Amino acid sequence: MKRLIVLFFAVLACCGQGVAFAIDQDARARAQAHTELGSAYFSRGQFSVALEELKEALKADSRYAQAYNVLGLVNMELREYAQAEENFRSALGYEESNPEIHNNFGWFLCQRNRVDEAMKHFDTALKNPLYATPAKSHINVGLCSLKKNNLEAAEDAFVRALKLQPQSPQALYYLGEMAYMRKDYLEAKEYCSRLLQVAPSAPDVLWLAVRIERALGNKQAEDRYGTQLRKSFPDSRETLALRNNQYDFSELSKFIGQRNNK
Repeated sequence: MKRLIVLFFAVLACCGQGVAFAIDQDARARAQAHTELGSAYFSRGQFSVALEELKEALKADSRYAQAYNVLGLVNMELREYAQAEENFRSALGYEESNPEIHNNFGWFLCQRNRVDEAMKHFDTALKNPLYATPAKSHINVGLCSLKKNNLEAAEDAFVRALKLQPQSPQALYYLGEMAYMRKDYLEAKEYCSRLLQVAPSAPDVLWLAVRIERALGNKQAEDRYGTQLRKSFPDSRETLALRNNQYDFSELSKFIGQRNNK
């Protein structure tokens, strides 16, 4: 009888663990579902709904790192910087090696002008062999390098991103702008030609094309891109610069100028 009682409690304990595991899996599944919904609402700019979904995710599973990760992105967009940092740190507390979280936290820190801290997180993300989208971190390294006016490091990062993602609009754009700044107009045109194939209707892209063709003396092409810019984006900063003959204005010069003023 005593042996049977021992066996009974052993089986009961085993079953209890199985029930607990099932409950945990169900909670994690609900947390994941709410987080995915929150992420979708966030991408559409519906921040209040995104926050509600993410709160539900954490109610279901308060240890779900991705919920904290997306919540940090929402807080960042809403300029709730203290909450954003807290949520990114919570996310890393539960998944300390997750490269996506390191990338997002790094970008947050970069935006807060904490560039050296940001670079450490990008480096951690890039050292992870399982990181599925390393081009994103290389782009962020490039943009953060611009904050310190380190053009060489920025260009190296954009080149690395382009090798991984040959049609990256950001990498192509900044490499084209940097070649233009060096007055290497043929290289700039090569990047811009590739860029026009993947992002033909953006004002900064058309403005880059206008300035390159002007520098090369291709009046017909310059006029064609200028006309397209004025018609498609009449109220853009680039069109204003074109009307005022401010050919030194660009997204890159503005980016660096803003950093110099901080």
